[in-house]
Amino acid sequence: MSKQFDVVVIGAGPGGYIAAIRAAQLGMNVACIDEWQNAQGGAAPGGTCTNVGCIPSKALLQSSEHFEHAKLHFGDHGISVKDVKMDAAQMIARKDAIVKQNNDGILYLFKKNKVTFFHGRGAFGKAVEGGYEITVSGKTAETLVAKQVVVATGSNARPLPGVEFDEQQILSNDGALAINAVPKKLGVIGSGVIGLEMGSVWRRLGADVTVLEGMPTFLAAVDEQVAKEAKKALDKQGLKIELGVKIGEIKKAKKGVTVAYTNAKGEDVSLAVDKLIVSIGRVPNTTGLNAEAVGLQLDERGAIAVNDLCQTNLPGVWAVGDVVRGPMLAHKAEEEAVAVAERIAGQHGHVNFNTIPWVIYTSPEIAWVGRTEQQLKADGVKYKAGSFPFMANGRARALGDTTGFVKFLADAATDEILGVHMVGPMVSELISEAVVAMEFKASAEDIARICHAHPSLSESTKEAALAVDKRTLNF
Repeated sequence: MSKQFDVVVIGAGPGGYIAAIRAAQLGMNVACIDEWQNAQGGAAPGGTCTNVGCIPSKALLQSSEHFEHAKLHFGDHGISVKDVKMDAAQMIARKDAIVKQNNDGILYLFKKNKVTFFHGRGAFGKAVEGGYEITVSGKTAETLVAKQVVVATGSNARPLPGVEFDEQQILSNDGALAINAVPKKLGVIGSGVIGLEMGSVWRRLGADVTVLEGMPTFLAAVDEQVAKEAKKALDKQGLKIELGVKIGEIKKAKKGVTVAYTNAKGEDVSLAVDKLIVSIGRVPNTTGLNAEAVGLQLDERGAIAVNDLCQTNLPGVWAVGDVVRGPMLAHKAEEEAVAVAERIAGQHGHVNFNTIPWVIYTSPEIAWVGRTEQQLKADGVKYKAGSFPFMANGRARALGDTTGFVKFLADAATDEILGVHMVGPMVSELISEAVVAMEFKASAEDIARICHAHPSLSESTKEAALAVDKRTLNF
């Protein structure tokens, strides 16, 4: 006999588990289905973000930064450390432990909020009176009936045509997070978030890293001034970034991978590496969902087609996160998830795509919200700009990291903040002030007049806001 629920959520990544918990908090009887499993075969909710994305990558970034600081920078502080070594296997073990803590935390939240969890693959069965039949295939087969369905099945790494991931030599983000020894030579195709973050990790640990990017410009989506500063810093660190390349044949051998490509000058080049990370984007995951059984509409990219409210073409079926339009960001999925749960409950959930922040956790970090200067120019918007370098920030000097700056863009007539762009230490944390300000339609002067703690990195946001009107308090 089928089990009846008000809401069934398919997928337990950031969009899925948040939707399930919020719906349960609003008084609904909720089930969540997820097929991720750990090495022991147990449930591992959290999706790509927790298992092979946001969380594990930050763990490795932190470990590699500690290693580089101990090796290169502790001496500046009067700390003597001899024979610094990195145990890559222990680093991976620590990462795995952090992932498991997050998996277990989600399962605890399900139990606390009375969400029924099913470990297996969820798929549409058929439309039934008053809802939909959802099948669960796992160790135990189940049939559920839901009045409302939220699809949050996430995305998968995009492979190069004709080059499959083996996760040993040719790696997606999954394999890149499981390398247990430092490769002598590492190749990365794609200079997006995953490529730069993983390239940075292994470069710090001693690998010779080459990043191959097809676009002629570095980080084309980022404010041009910020992208130039970031590339200058990464070049100085020894990360080799080649732009405007055209990838040719990729060959695997017993002890490595060879990548043939044409560089920006039109020259044919062959790159031999021990391992190759392919980071050329992600594709919506609708595999095995059985969308055709109920007539669920997909768009030309294979994503689930939704309107502004995350409603699909089917009554009572919603979709959120990477499997729908918009940026593939965990926090975007979470915002959509809360909004959908509230809409199902008859409330007015809200998501403002214009104030979703972006972060790249390289060193220096890169963060932004709102429009870039090149976008404002292209749109013919009259604006004023102000920036302030971390070189002039006392806290940054004390940290020993003065790379980068904060940049404000404001409407020339109203002074409303249109975009904030940062590159430098801990800007992943600083960007939230800009998000709050823009959500409340603040002006640059509003930020300039707010008291910021001294000494703090956040003083640079105040100074950049002041600079919009060609003022500064930092003499």
